[in-house]
Amino acid sequence: MLARIGRVVARDPIEELVAEGKHRDAVAMCVREHGPAVGRLCMALLGSQPDAEEVLQETMLAAFAQMASWRGEGSVRAWLFGIARRQCARRFEQGARERRHHLRVVPDAASLPQSPAVSVVVMRRAEAVRAALGELKPSEREALVLHYQGELSFREIAELCGIDEAAARKRASRGLARLRRTLTTDAVEG
Repeated sequence: MLARIGRVVARDPIEELVAEGKHRDAVAMCVREHGPAVGRLCMALLGSQPDAEEVLQETMLAAFAQMASWRGEGSVRAWLFGIARRQCARRFEQGARERRHHLRVVPDAASLPQSPAVSVVVMRRAEAVRAALGELKPSEREALVLHYQGELSFREIAELCGIDEAAARKRASRGLARLRRTLTTDAVEG
């Protein structure tokens, strides 16, 4: 995708590599620049760190396989999220989500808690959010995760999901409202 910088038109470095036929280098750059965000998306959709890591790898392998046929429509990030979304759906359909896995949250180094008590609170909050996300309709959870975790616009979400932009906004809005109700109810009961 071309981005205007003043009067100069610059192309995304990943797009440049694809145009030059350097697909291995393009995927390596995708992993560096977008891998963590795609991994978080997979974790949010699957709820399992091991499954998310496997799907992230499968996503990057699929991106490499599809790189030559990429038409450059939309952003590379949105294209990768679309691949990851389909990979997560396949994994979900295979019943991997039914298996119980040890879930772990890996916070950024800057946000590491100062004490064990704070660490427990952070872990409990993360578990509550994951549980609340698990109670949402899949379409609502997907819209929320793609928008807030994946930082995709509603237009990009609409393209990925094959819906119009208004429907993408509505899914995210409904999901956010349900998430708030669930978390508020849990806080009051807890």
